[in-house]
Amino acid sequence: MSEWNDAIIEEFRANGGVVGGPFEGADLLLMTSTGARTGRRHTTPLGYMRDGDRLLVFGSNAGADRHPAWYHNVRADPRVTVEAGTETFEGVALPVEGEERDRLYALRAELVPVFGEYQRKTSRVIPVVALHRAHLDGRAWALGDELVQIHNDLRAQLAGLREAVLAVLDGRPAPLSDLRGQLREHCVSVCDVLGEHHDNEEGRAFPRLEEQFPGLAPVVERLRREHAEVTAARKELQAMVDDLGSADPGRVRAELDRITAELDAHFAYEEEQLGAVLNAIGPVWRTGPGRG
Repeated sequence: MSEWNDAIIEEFRANGGVVGGPFEGADLLLMTSTGARTGRRHTTPLGYMRDGDRLLVFGSNAGADRHPAWYHNVRADPRVTVEAGTETFEGVALPVEGEERDRLYALRAELVPVFGEYQRKTSRVIPVVALHRAHLDGRAWALGDELVQIHNDLRAQLAGLREAVLAVLDGRPAPLSDLRGQLREHCVSVCDVLGEHHDNEEGRAFPRLEEQFPGLAPVVERLRREHAEVTAARKELQAMVDDLGSADPGRVRAELDRITAELDAHFAYEEEQLGAVLNAIGPVWRTGPGRG
């Protein structure tokens, strides 16, 4: 099977997504997922069906009593690379459940009758998996986009705080009559917003991600470690602002640069690793039990 797949993959890539043999004339894509046990990347040729903006693939495994390996992979880590025709895009693979799954599978079996035979051969429910593009711009429910917006707001607030601190150190005139007092309030506000953002992630977002996508556990664990480091940085930042009059200006500048860089790196990593997943699961999380 591996050699057969390799031959199809080679032919697909050499001919702009067109293959002969049993797949001649069929809609075929290549999906690359991460092995649930090995962590290695695996590419699988799959027949697909379009459904609006998403592509649907089906875990038929030719009617066998076990789900195909690729399905276990995307259940553990939904991030995939999709090649369809001459186009390649990063995506998120999410199973379709319940009545929607039944409707879509029935439609697939109507269009390609062998899929009806596959389901009759096995007692398991053959999965239907939707492949979403990683970027869903303009969707009001795109939680990944909201995450970026929250981070950008925090970046702007931190930049404003940094500029105000540097103004004090440089002796520059400022529009605020009590600049140090305002700095303390600004610092407390920024740190409180950052702390609330991380509390929401720790209490709600991270546990749900770990439950639905066990393969994201290393990412979530790293983010949790970084949250502890950010908490320490927040305390250092507040202490610096409180002691600004007697602190060494060079040290304050260096610490501001370090803290700002660490926070930006933390935000960037979280956006890279979770943005696409949150965009794709946004509709489910917004309308399901325990929203928030």
